[in-house]
Amino acid sequence: MKSRLMVLLVLAALAGSAQDNTFTNSIGMEFVLIQPGKMTVGKFEPTVDRPDDPNNRLPDSLYTKAEKLAKAAYMPGFEVTLDKPYYIGKFEVTQAQWTTVMGTNPSVFTASKVSDDVNNHPVENVTWKEVQQFLKKLNKLDQEHTYRLPAEFEWEYAARAGNKDDIAWKEIFETAVLSGQTTTAVGSKKPNAWGLHDMLGNVWEWVHDVYNEKIFADPVPPKKGKQHVLKGSSFTGDVKNATYMNHSAGPGNGFDIGFRIVMEAKPKTK
Repeated sequence: MKSRLMVLLVLAALAGSAQDNTFTNSIGMEFVLIQPGKMTVGKFEPTVDRPDDPNNRLPDSLYTKAEKLAKAAYMPGFEVTLDKPYYIGKFEVTQAQWTTVMGTNPSVFTASKVSDDVNNHPVENVTWKEVQQFLKKLNKLDQEHTYRLPAEFEWEYAARAGNKDDIAWKEIFETAVLSGQTTTAVGSKKPNAWGLHDMLGNVWEWVHDVYNEKIFADPVPPKKGKQHVLKGSSFTGDVKNATYMNHSAGPGNGFDIGFRIVMEAKPKTK
């Protein structure tokens, strides 16, 4: 009897632990808990392949020159430590969720342009400043939590889901909404290893950081700049730019710009 009780207690603890890894707020936004960890950002190792068949090969001097250029372009990157857990949206913010908070829908891809339930499509055509207004109103609606845009490193760490290197093209095709004519309902593709959908493709996603006018992020993001960082590519992109390492900036096309958010639990007062 004691051993059976112990098993039941262990199973209950595991069930509670699994439940704590996800959270759904009062308007139906789902979040996944991301634990602390480390990653290398900005690592760039260009390579040059020489075909084995001499009939399909350029002069050796050109490959030698290309290899020198690749070596000169090499970047070792830098280590980033995420030292606090955080909840990030399981999906991009949808048109229905935006409308619930803001009362309007700025999206280009509304009911007349898609074939399924537009409410589950990501909201798009939103500027970084408009997203700040959404967050301000959401924080008033739910005063138990603090909502914000993810920092670029928080976004990228969640998108990697444990990957140290770039994601294989086969996996990108399985998880990313690419090369389409419109957005797609969130969650229509396979999630990444941590249960997050559409981190690549569907819509570009705003993050908090200011753009540094460089190919990769800096270890310390700038405090001022002309625009903010976009991550993840969109349905208009292809597998070559659908990579979590892509460090881009707005304003973009508008019609393929959306976002997901981070949720923090407010400390309880005694």
